[in-house]
Amino acid sequence: FDSYLHGEAGGVEQDGFGTLIAHESSWVNDNRNAYDKSAVESLLLDAFGASKIIWANGVKGRDITDYHIDSLARFVGESKVLIQLPKSVDPADPWSVAAFETYETLQNATNANGGKLDIHVIPEPVKPRIKSYDFVASYPNYYVCNGAVIAAEFGDLETDAIAKAALQDIYPTREIITLNADTLGELGGGIHCATQQQPAI
Repeated sequence: FDSYLHGEAGGVEQDGFGTLIAHESSWVNDNRNAYDKSAVESLLLDAFGASKIIWANGVKGRDITDYHIDSLARFVGESKVLIQLPKSVDPADPWSVAAFETYETLQNATNANGGKLDIHVIPEPVKPRIKSYDFVASYPNYYVCNGAVIAAEFGDLETDAIAKAALQDIYPTREIITLNADTLGELGGGIHCATQQQPAI
């Protein structure tokens, strides 16, 4: 199936019930696609068999992904979203500003069936092991496999525990396994970036 789009799987999230979420910066961007937003939207919906996409602005040109949505927010069920946010907006930090813009967009959005989204917020790490500005410390960037969820821990005992508990609540029948994924974060990604689950038929 050729969608004629250039992009990465981490750049779009789907709930499996007709709704997508994505950052415009990862798709409507000359470094990936020469199409306008309406054409990109049509091609994405066609590729995923969906009927609605919720766009947030994102951040262009600050990292190699142009702010993949999977490092910030993930669908965890029909109309149910997990999002990671800092404690408050830092106007000097484009990631912080964009995160809260996406959160506000999701709060005001409806799904393909016209219903509101159920949004669960978890904190971002405050004291991670790696301190560099461009380190990706994303709890939502996890991988779902048979019987388990493989997620990251970043050395912040408080937020690591909150994230693990949230994932256990979301996936009560699965074992939540957390790993030191700092090497992936230093490269600009996470566990979900390096893996992609294959849905059951």
